[in-house]
Amino acid sequence: MDDFLDNIPPMDLMRSEKMTFVQLIIPVESAHRAISYLGELGILQFRDLNADKSPFQRTFVNQVKRCAEMSRKLRFFKDQISKAGVLASTRPILQEHIELENLEIRLADHEHELIEMNSNSEKLQQSYNELLEFKMVLQKASVFLVSSNSHSVSEERELNENVFLNDNYTEDGSLLEQEMRPGPSSQPGLRFICGIICKSKVLRFERMLFRATRGNMLFNQAPADVQIMDPISMEMVEKSVFVVFFSGEQARNKVLKICEAFGANCYPVPEDITKQRQITREVSSRLTELEATLDAGIRHRNEALASIGFHLIKWMNMVRREKAVYDTLNMLNFDVTKKCLVGEGWCPIFAKSQIQESLQRATFDSSSQVGIIFHVMDTVESPPTYFRTNRLTSAFQEIVDAYGVARYQEANPAVYTVITFPFLFAVMFGDWGHGICLLLGALFLIARESKLNNQKLGSFMEMLFGGRYVLLLMSLFSIYCGLIYNEFFSVPYHIFGASAYKCRDTTCSDVHTVGLVKYRDAYPFGVDPSWRGSRSELPFLNSLKMKLSILLGIAQMNLGIILSYFNARFTGSSLDIRYQFVPQVIFLNSLFGYLSLLIVIKWCTGSQADLYHVMIYMFLSPFDDLGENELFWGQRPLQIILLMLAIVAVPWMLFPKPFILKKIHTERFQGRTYGMLGTSEMDLEVEPDSARQHQEDFNFSEIFVHQMIHSIEFVLGAVSNTASYLRLWALSLAHSELSTVFYEKVLLLAWGYDSFVIRLIGLAVFSFATAFILLMMETLSAFLHALRLHWVEFQNKFYHGDGYKFKPFSFASIDEDED
Repeated sequence: MDDFLDNIPPMDLMRSEKMTFVQLIIPVESAHRAISYLGELGILQFRDLNADKSPFQRTFVNQVKRCAEMSRKLRFFKDQISKAGVLASTRPILQEHIELENLEIRLADHEHELIEMNSNSEKLQQSYNELLEFKMVLQKASVFLVSSNSHSVSEERELNENVFLNDNYTEDGSLLEQEMRPGPSSQPGLRFICGIICKSKVLRFERMLFRATRGNMLFNQAPADVQIMDPISMEMVEKSVFVVFFSGEQARNKVLKICEAFGANCYPVPEDITKQRQITREVSSRLTELEATLDAGIRHRNEALASIGFHLIKWMNMVRREKAVYDTLNMLNFDVTKKCLVGEGWCPIFAKSQIQESLQRATFDSSSQVGIIFHVMDTVESPPTYFRTNRLTSAFQEIVDAYGVARYQEANPAVYTVITFPFLFAVMFGDWGHGICLLLGALFLIARESKLNNQKLGSFMEMLFGGRYVLLLMSLFSIYCGLIYNEFFSVPYHIFGASAYKCRDTTCSDVHTVGLVKYRDAYPFGVDPSWRGSRSELPFLNSLKMKLSILLGIAQMNLGIILSYFNARFTGSSLDIRYQFVPQVIFLNSLFGYLSLLIVIKWCTGSQADLYHVMIYMFLSPFDDLGENELFWGQRPLQIILLMLAIVAVPWMLFPKPFILKKIHTERFQGRTYGMLGTSEMDLEVEPDSARQHQEDFNFSEIFVHQMIHSIEFVLGAVSNTASYLRLWALSLAHSELSTVFYEKVLLLAWGYDSFVIRLIGLAVFSFATAFILLMMETLSAFLHALRLHWVEFQNKFYHGDGYKFKPFSFASIDEDED
């Protein structure tokens, strides 16, 4: 038997890849290139030899800071491109190779140029906003000022007044450039202030003015016709033009302070309409000039951003890689001569030749006179776990790793999860129609795999896309189980005229017409069609699915126990085989394996025996006569033997292993209180099998308690886990009944009406229930229950899951958003 097992070809996923601990001695001149080549290869995991140092005490901290600063600049460019809405050209361009030092200088120049352009643009935008506000104040305030003037002077006279003869006007400069204070009104002592304020602050602003002047003011406001853009937040803001009339210098100071507190901008507006028109023309002329200047500045800025966008992705990848290289170099130590860097790490055995080739290439490309030393070292540390997966198996491996990463060289549940997980899901889901819907969704994701793989998806879509092959297998198995449940292929062998069959329900005397079909006892696929439509259909299907759930559960738990044997055999632990595997197999199959045998015999013989009664009285009255519940000859003595075996298996699991371990430990180290001659204290501590190490680690009470907990957990779990598999029956029943209810009580009921509106409402409710309840909620429910069956009921029989994942230094695994 051992020779047969040894000759079985190895499975790639059955156990993790064999790892080896290696040491690298790299000359300083080729260190950067060597780490870069190893990052491209991505199959070596470095160990941090400077874990006791802070990030600021490491050798290459300055290079890391420089890369972080360049990453900040690149993020600044990316934000600026995104805000400006500039689209990078999709045309392939030739990107020249650039050194890190030159890139640093280039990025600094681009940043300085962009900051200067942004500053100028903000100043121009602020000037533009002020002129635009001034123009709107002139337009709106003139109405309030005209209405407040004395009616002794007509409006036509003021319009015909010669503006060049006015004493307040000089030809040396425009009125806009002259300093103007709020002019006095025609009424003695009455003054006014014009300005503009955010529309959301008008009510509070007016209330504060009223309180400050004790009501001795007149407030007029009108909404501005155009929204003003805030140069800081780049958002459009609604504003209102206001004119405040008051009397006295003291009131003027109060009004100005309140305007400043509320962020209102005040502008000088003359009472003379001719002067207002003149200033308006000047403001409009300046606005036109500023618009042209702003447009030219935006075009120049967009051109600069577009030129940066051509190289942005390449620069970000380059800086990200350089930072990762220097972070890895910080994990290495200098040797005594300070001329070489020493690194340690883990790599798969199959990758040693590839690593050596990369190191030789790095030595040649860096023109180093000294080669890189690569040699294997011995260590007592547990190696990391590494599985080589593909697109199909990676998702199932992630499902297993979510419970816990496999211990090094431990049996991997993902090998069996590829089939058992979607199959148990399908047993609970069990609907070929809804399975086809899931299949279409899976095929859509697989068909667009190349496009979706390069897109940035949301968290839900990324999870759904990552499990596309899991969804594919779940849908295929669901269609298979649904066809069995729904008798889709229960077709006759012969077609006759109109025929009938009698229902198998003994309480039913109805004769069911089957059109042109005549069913016989033999049927090629699925459940016997004679049960379809009968009164006993639901009890029969419930009994069938419940017994199938028990059979599937016992089979999967036995598989888990068998895998524990292969784990023990792989590690050479005969104690685990004799005092753990053997009693577990005996205990589980003496009780629940026997129950599975009774189920199969009852199906084959058509017996009416009550299996509940058989199992209960197997414990309560094992020596009583079975009577009508006897399924085969010799059943009672067999039950007594199985019960005795189950009772014996419990102490068999509990007591021998701790005492044998204690005996082995005592015999191994008896008389070895003193160390061997010639063995130093350091050698004794380092030696893996040293007496001191085992004397400190071995604790009989701890081992005994651990074994007792493990034994009790298995005995109680054998009962609870078997009952837990009944969820396969429960969820299958729930899904089928929900489908029937929504179809018959919603869709068919609504379709029985002649009203188009009722039919439409029924169809909408049925579609919503199908999409969100039967497809989404039921799929998620069956998925979670299948996950629990694998994590708890299956993997706890053999899987420790206390390892750590192999995480090599690889450029491909660097996240795009990593700083």
